[in-house]
Amino acid sequence: MAGHSKWANIQHRKGRQDEKRGKVWTRLTREIIVAARSGGGDIAMNPRLRLAIDKAKAANMPADNIKRNVDKATGNLDGVTYEEIRYEGYGIGGAAIIVDCMTDNRVRTVAEVRHAFSKHGGNLGTEGSVAFQFKHCGQLVFAPGTSEDKVMEVALDAGAEDVISGDDGSIEVLTAQGDFEAVKNALEAAGLTAEIAEVTMRAENTIDLAGDDAARMQKLLDVIEDLDDVQEVYHNASIEQ
Repeated sequence: MAGHSKWANIQHRKGRQDEKRGKVWTRLTREIIVAARSGGGDIAMNPRLRLAIDKAKAANMPADNIKRNVDKATGNLDGVTYEEIRYEGYGIGGAAIIVDCMTDNRVRTVAEVRHAFSKHGGNLGTEGSVAFQFKHCGQLVFAPGTSEDKVMEVALDAGAEDVISGDDGSIEVLTAQGDFEAVKNALEAAGLTAEIAEVTMRAENTIDLAGDDAARMQKLLDVIEDLDDVQEVYHNASIEQ
């Protein structure tokens, strides 16, 4: 269960996301609407909506905003219909990139994503061109200094698939999608709160980028993430800070 963690990259990504808080509520709103529309407005029966609402509360979204978005999705209020679309492509040095979008205009979105890739040294690929390099799973990452034995005991007892110890002391817990919430709740009940806790597309292998290549890759990722219709960006680049 030993392994190398990308703690610095994870913290860097989290920091950059914090810098873009103006866009966070927009993304959370779309996720709540799509989750409620696809699985209903009852959080007890809709794990995706429950997770989306938890994220919204963590981002200090008012309860009235959350309720209004659920009502829009379930037909109690008029609202925009969003479509989920995934794009796949390659960045600098052949790094794999997945771009998840929610849009009310597919033509606009694909044009913007394609332009971002082509202008900044990447290439938009076809469906399935890079997704095989990622695993759709639950991921919880604990800061260096967290008790590895305690995390491992609680996580594995709760149904986690793996616990990976990083060279820097960080600890990563991986779960199946359906087990994520149960494992997260068990860890929190034991007093273990993860720095990162999400259902994600986790890269199976990484590509190290440094110097100019690292800077170009970060620029490409920033441009893609800043597109209005983009919800999440996943990649397998380990970018030197």
